[in-house]
Amino acid sequence: MPKKLDRRQFVKAAAASSVFSLIPGKVIGANERVNIAFIGCGAQGKLDAKSIFDTGLVNPVALCDVAMGSEPTAEIEAKFPGIPKFQDFREMFDKMGGEIDACTVAVPDHAHFPITMRALAEGVSPYVEKPLAHTFEEIELMIAAEAKYRVPCQMGNQGHSGANYHQFKAYREAGIIEGVSKITAYMNSKRRWHGWEIDGFPSQPTPDFLDWDAWLATAPEHPFSKKLHPGNWRSWYDYGNGAFGDWGPHILDTAHRFLDLGLPTKTTAVKRDGPNDFIFPQASTIQFDFPARGEEPACEVTWYDGTENMPEHPEELEADRKLEKAGKIIYGKDLTFKGTSHGNPLRVIPEAKMRDIAKDLPKIATGSNHYANFVLGAKGEEQTRSPFHVAGPLCQVFCLGVIAQRLGGELEFDRDTKRITNNPTADALLEGPPPRKGWEEYYKL
Repeated sequence: MPKKLDRRQFVKAAAASSVFSLIPGKVIGANERVNIAFIGCGAQGKLDAKSIFDTGLVNPVALCDVAMGSEPTAEIEAKFPGIPKFQDFREMFDKMGGEIDACTVAVPDHAHFPITMRALAEGVSPYVEKPLAHTFEEIELMIAAEAKYRVPCQMGNQGHSGANYHQFKAYREAGIIEGVSKITAYMNSKRRWHGWEIDGFPSQPTPDFLDWDAWLATAPEHPFSKKLHPGNWRSWYDYGNGAFGDWGPHILDTAHRFLDLGLPTKTTAVKRDGPNDFIFPQASTIQFDFPARGEEPACEVTWYDGTENMPEHPEELEADRKLEKAGKIIYGKDLTFKGTSHGNPLRVIPEAKMRDIAKDLPKIATGSNHYANFVLGAKGEEQTRSPFHVAGPLCQVFCLGVIAQRLGGELEFDRDTKRITNNPTADALLEGPPPRKGWEEYYKL
């Protein structure tokens, strides 16, 4: 591959030409099924594989998982017998790149980036689980690569094709959601790392079935342990994005998109319980300040996580109604809205107000679900609803939140240069550590 990418120069050039075509990277006939590879075959990857297969629009041609042949992958291996299986995505693309039209990327956060960049370079449409990538910089490069290769892409925040998506869009167009100056978002269920006492990375023998080098991908090298795999990787700054990356894309996606929030000018760690150099806090409150946009006022978005770190009960919500474990309150000029997560629609609060205005609310459209939308996007028949240039800035907000969780304090952010201006350590975390030796090529284009 050519010389290392200069981020600012390339992103500026890509943005200038970022008109996204419906023509996919590999032209697929109208009646043809999409040849798809499932990368990540356990946990969420298993759900994605089954859901995409159930659209009736795909032809599975390859399976890839670093723990292929283990209990978590057994169901998908049995469901799709006789097709090639791989443990390393690089070998899969080397041998089968020309036969693959689309792929899922349902692996730990830190490994999204190299797999997706390889897929895009191959002209393969990727369905990438949320959050889009592990660092702000990786997301920036993925947005730029989407523009360069002009391949339909989708992030896996499934609710972004559900009722809340169509409702929020209709309410904005009808002027019902306007003048939003404050949003409270929260996720108060127990997380994997809650209760952990950690002062470093533990070490255990690597299971014979696991390709640990492929699991690590570009990220810093630490020994295998069950505190990392399976599933616990989300707890660690080196590999995951905590509750932000896990739930933020399901809770704040429509508000971020249809209010055109973009990136904040300041991110503040209001509260951190049990801060740790390795894993996420036991609870945190993070505030994002977004500037005024057109006729929309400046907006303060505050995030709460931790089982006991609940936001205040909104005055507009009836006293006998409790907040769910995950959701948001949106404070507009004239109306206040309460929502939960994923595709669940908003309600005006109090309920009496919702009943009063119900007859004036617009009808809500429907459409293909998120998985069908992705496959139809790969075929050139629909625009994907959560492409990288939409989902990327949303996830970059959460990357800034993760840095605030990690370091504390207030972080000033320049939206034009996309740099943190008052804390060099925080600014360096936008890129994160350099890739491991042998994995540098994915940061080049």
